[in-house]
Amino acid sequence: MGNSVSSHGGTDPGTIANGITEKDYTLKISQYMHERLNDLGIENSMTRTSDETLSPSVRPDRAQSFYGKGNDVILVSNHINAGGAEVSLHMLN
Repeated sequence: MGNSVSSHGGTDPGTIANGITEKDYTLKISQYMHERLNDLGIENSMTRTSDETLSPSVRPDRAQSFYGKGNDVILVSNHINAGGAEVSLHMLN
């Protein structure tokens, strides 16, 4: 089981450079990952499916609301920083 977290969103655009707004691309990346995992039969959920503001305290609560904090839960967080893309994997326990 897994969660995909799109960084930033809503009033927090993240990095903006060269015509790229981080929140838009991280959402597109998360949607692509969500669809691919579904195609592979891997259960997954997204913490953000639209351009909404999630406070730093709400993100982990929303991620844990899907599957809890078991050893079988992986959180995937993607970012597009000024220096390039970043994907982080986190165990929720």
